[in-house]
Amino acid sequence: MTAFDAASHANSKSNVPSWRATQMDSALEVFESLEEPTGFEEDWRYVDFDLPFAELSQIESPGEPLSGGPFVVSLADNSGRVLIVDGQVLESGSSSATVSTLRDLETDEREYSVVAVDHNKLAAAHGAFSNDGVFVDVAANHLMDSPLVIEIQGVTPGSASFPHVSIMVGENAEARVVVVYRSADGVELLMVPEIDLQVSDGGRLRFLSVQNLDHAATNVVHQRMTLGRDATGRLGEVGLGAKLGRLDLGVSLEGDGASSEMVGLYFGEGSQTLDYRMLINHSGRNTSSDVFLKGAVEDDAQSVFTGLLRIEKDARRTSTFETNRNLVLSENGKAHSVPNLEILCDDVICGHASSVGPLEDEHLYYLQSRGLSRGRAERLLIKGFFQEVIDRLPIAGLEAPVSEEVFRRFVQAQEEGRVA
Repeated sequence: MTAFDAASHANSKSNVPSWRATQMDSALEVFESLEEPTGFEEDWRYVDFDLPFAELSQIESPGEPLSGGPFVVSLADNSGRVLIVDGQVLESGSSSATVSTLRDLETDEREYSVVAVDHNKLAAAHGAFSNDGVFVDVAANHLMDSPLVIEIQGVTPGSASFPHVSIMVGENAEARVVVVYRSADGVELLMVPEIDLQVSDGGRLRFLSVQNLDHAATNVVHQRMTLGRDATGRLGEVGLGAKLGRLDLGVSLEGDGASSEMVGLYFGEGSQTLDYRMLINHSGRNTSSDVFLKGAVEDDAQSVFTGLLRIEKDARRTSTFETNRNLVLSENGKAHSVPNLEILCDDVICGHASSVGPLEDEHLYYLQSRGLSRGRAERLLIKGFFQEVIDRLPIAGLEAPVSEEVFRRFVQAQEEGRVA
């Protein structure tokens, strides 16, 4: 393993196409000029990033892949599989799409990173050190009727990895993709994936990510989706793992008639921080978007949601809404919810809603008055709270394992007296 310096950078780019090496050189200058994030910046408010690059290394060869996993096993009916371990692509293939790795694109120069390298030091690190990735191209008018499963793993202690995934959906095509994040038990590491989703005119994308890293790992995802004319993007998010699990999401509705939906849930326990930062930008006319996110925290865990719906001055007839609901299940749990609107056009329909609090006493009283114990009443309310989101996830097949994991966490905390 090598530290994040000029020698590490030279080693990282030694086997990439020349066009990518040039991009990495430019990003290194930005990486070296930026400070590591702290909670003092508005974009990192409420969060302490405590894995300095000086304590991490980039590995030269990936570790042994993890096997099994409830979420991947539940997706046996798929159109292909991609396996990325410690930032390196070990397996790729699909019966419904063209899947290429970075090394396959020797002469096919692409815009590797859609996130500005000066967005933060982690984005710059991805730009400077990411040296492998997958590029999924779904041909125009093609229908993908079962999902491509992409598993991203981190297994090597003290490592930082930069997985890269690009999905391009052709005109009037439909794609389904699931990304599952995992890491080895008890292993402290940093994972900085970038997910680039491009949906052409009339295209449709269903995309679901399941973040289930071990609580010793840190995961900072930069995910972007761009929608063309009459394109539709349905995003799902399940946040369960990591010491710090952060999703930095940007959605650009550029084409007239574009539509996006973001549905997600998270459940934090122990000392986890689950952090969601979203910017939904409407620039096309007659576009629509909906953000619907629910979460719960127990023990000393905290959640963060900041969502900005921005409507540009020419984005007439926009319809957009965001909702964030939070349950705080213990005395020391915290949930921060900050929805925002920026409206530069007057011909729009928009709004937001958020809530933070414990289980409703009135609902508990009603169920107990029907003969249920308090413990059972609480479990029914937890199930009902999350079921609304689980039923709306854009990819079918994961409802059971997601519900079981969320319910298991709450029941275990109940039995151990860790919830109020």
